[in-house]
Amino acid sequence: MEPIESRIGYTFSNSLLLQEALTHPSLAYESKQPHFDNQRLEYLGDAVIQLILTDRLYKDHPNEGEGKLTQLRSQLVSRTALCRYARQIDLGEYLLLGKGEARTGGRDRPSNLADAFEALAGAIYLDSGIDSARDFLFSNFDETIHSVIAEPTETNPKGELQEILQAISSRSPSYELISQEGPDHSKLFISQVIWETMVLGKGSGSSKKESESAAAIDALSNQLWKGWKKSV
Repeated sequence: MEPIESRIGYTFSNSLLLQEALTHPSLAYESKQPHFDNQRLEYLGDAVIQLILTDRLYKDHPNEGEGKLTQLRSQLVSRTALCRYARQIDLGEYLLLGKGEARTGGRDRPSNLADAFEALAGAIYLDSGIDSARDFLFSNFDETIHSVIAEPTETNPKGELQEILQAISSRSPSYELISQEGPDHSKLFISQVIWETMVLGKGSGSSKKESESAAAIDALSNQLWKGWKKSV
């Protein structure tokens, strides 16, 4: 199999960062190395990817407002998009998994691919900085990124958010109308989305439905559920 460094066009100075990025928690658990997995790098990589793509959208679309830019970014960093990027470089083939996870299809599990892709971006950032992480994204996925920006598809942010959250907890997110302002012919609705007592995001729109979708987009961008731990 082609080494992943050749596959992505980047060579690590610190090879342990690459190993950490590819190590699924299931292997860390089996090998009794509970702190050596890709979860921390995933957290960092998420922020790195968001910054790089936000910067590009901001510069390439000087006439677009915050709402449109947020919607475009949401599509570029969605679970579906991250999996698509990961599959382009056959990332699943390089994952270091526990035996049980590998046996049950872990190499093609969307959550594993998305998490590992974020971790890989985080590892490159730590290894040599933001410019290298930017080069990694645009040299490997520029055509895909450009196609999303040029022809954005209709999204279902509320459905995507619910799918992610229900993989973590049986509780579904709920939406709450905070306020409505303005005259009847031109009202502005503001809503927030709540899950497990946390406010995950807020959004506004010309209808209640539109404000809820905006809140879901904000929640998908914030990803506050990553810090949630189920109480025993």
